[in-house]
Amino acid sequence: MADATTEPRKVLRSAPCTPKYLTNLSLVLGPRRATAATRGADMEQQLNRPTWSRQIEFTLAGIGCAVGLGNVWRFPYLCYRSGGGAFLVPYLLMLLVLGVPLLYMELTVGQYTRRGPVHALATVCPLLKGVGIASVAISFIMCIYYNVVITWALYYLFSSFQAPLPWQNCNNTWNTPNCTNHATNSSLSSTASQEFFKYKMLEQTSGVDEAGVVRWELFLILLLAWVLIYFCIFKGVKSTGKVVYFTALFPYVILIALLINNAQLPGALDGISFFIVPKWDKLLSVEVWVNAAAQIFNSIGIGFGSLMAMSSYNSFNNNVLKDTLTISIINSVTSILAGFVIFSAFGYMSHLQGIPISDLAVDGPGLVFIVYPQAFANMPVSQLWAVMFFFMLLCLGLDSEFAMVEVMVTSLMDEFYHHLITFFKRKELFVLAICGAAGLLGIPCVMQVGIYVFQLMDHYTAIVSILFLAFFEVIAICWSYGVNRLSDNLEEMTGKRPNIFFRLCWLIVAPVLITVILIFSIIQFKPARYGDYVFPPWAQGVGWVIAMGSIIWIPLGAVHTLWVLPGSFMQKLKLSVTPYALNEKPKMPYYERGGGETHPGIAVISSDIQLPEKPPIQTNL
Repeated sequence: MADATTEPRKVLRSAPCTPKYLTNLSLVLGPRRATAATRGADMEQQLNRPTWSRQIEFTLAGIGCAVGLGNVWRFPYLCYRSGGGAFLVPYLLMLLVLGVPLLYMELTVGQYTRRGPVHALATVCPLLKGVGIASVAISFIMCIYYNVVITWALYYLFSSFQAPLPWQNCNNTWNTPNCTNHATNSSLSSTASQEFFKYKMLEQTSGVDEAGVVRWELFLILLLAWVLIYFCIFKGVKSTGKVVYFTALFPYVILIALLINNAQLPGALDGISFFIVPKWDKLLSVEVWVNAAAQIFNSIGIGFGSLMAMSSYNSFNNNVLKDTLTISIINSVTSILAGFVIFSAFGYMSHLQGIPISDLAVDGPGLVFIVYPQAFANMPVSQLWAVMFFFMLLCLGLDSEFAMVEVMVTSLMDEFYHHLITFFKRKELFVLAICGAAGLLGIPCVMQVGIYVFQLMDHYTAIVSILFLAFFEVIAICWSYGVNRLSDNLEEMTGKRPNIFFRLCWLIVAPVLITVILIFSIIQFKPARYGDYVFPPWAQGVGWVIAMGSIIWIPLGAVHTLWVLPGSFMQKLKLSVTPYALNEKPKMPYYERGGGETHPGIAVISSDIQLPEKPPIQTNL
């Protein structure tokens, strides 16, 4: 083997769509070829990473991920509770200074590193690599119970092919003597739609202490939901990219059709006025601002790792800003559109029943599975509108579920690619195993106690865990990795650095806002409850175990990083906040991009271990 000092310089052509750090890792020369062989397999996997067939497929998948069931029930409820149109002021402001910059940040990191959240976070800040693992854990926990909502939507969809609709009157075997066809202010009576949801579909028990039995109808529909999801994603981005053309776009057709129908109903304008007329005194409440930020945050999906994982399949030179603006703006427009649809129906129900709109709005699943079905029962051609609405819920739920499952698949394939392929032989079988495991873990949610299990998982995952994850993710990327490095990455990919607005939001505004949200959420934290039912202490303890299932990875990841890094404690600590410190690599040969504008992919490297005093001459071929 030639000596490192005499071996001639080599001219290599690096792919113009390859991150510079990846090319550096591949240029291992001399006596380290044995080590490079192992790393070469990993790099080959990364360079050969599949990409979306068309860039529009990623945009649609991102819209589908961000736009979900929360747009239909959570946003209208928060708007109703927080002062109607006045809520739009803090909501749009938080979109501008929190939602758009943080989504831009996540998509940039995912596209540049070409890895899922685990490897991406380990790359940018080794000390906080646990944040990436935690985001995978929280996505997996959410995909377990989120698919239960899809199961409910399918149950209602199948039930909508009946005349009359089964929740239209109280003349059914599951109805109680207290059932009424119209909503009232009495706490003793219950509507036909409430009893259908509680006694027919769920067969709900009195509390979490009473488990009941498996609801076999719901179990079979849950199985069907997982089969649907599997066949939509088993081929990775190639199959998901085709499905999202329909699942991301069709809900808008139904929303617009519902709005046109609802707007013609008597009382609809009263509902819309309730939705958009501001109550300005509500803006003085800090809770309204915190709710607005939290809604932007949860709706777009910052911290879940879903969009970061999907952006890792982008082409390296993709315009990140265009996708960021498209996804975030369409997500918010959808929420506002859903608000018009929901509140126009509320106005119609208020007109029919002679009670204030404020007595109709219900938080959570009740909004779409109790209140809105009740509105359908009194509409002309009620079966048609019910089928369209629940099919829309199915589409909204499916593409959000795709993203959650994809996070798990992408991260495990990034970390254990060769082991998994050796064991499962095909990626499709590995995806099947993930879907099967999540389906089995979802069985408690389709028992008679299921609604309590669902509420417990949702409260301690979507409210508690995600705030901690987002806080540490912003610290890792914006402060540890640094705004300058992030700007350099964007310039390398797109040729343009982010403007001063984004850099200020990354450096100051976003970290401060998330810290405030986290503090107020801790101060105002309330134990999980379902309606008037308060969970017993042991159930709250189970909830905290669910929350810790994701949060615990942050300190564990930090301890592991400090354990494996070489040197004294202070040296370990310094290395732990140094990007790429966990990438096992020897001293890199001198590397510089060259070739000018005509051959940007030409690079000149020297195999000298010591850097030369002058950089090697760039060579154009």
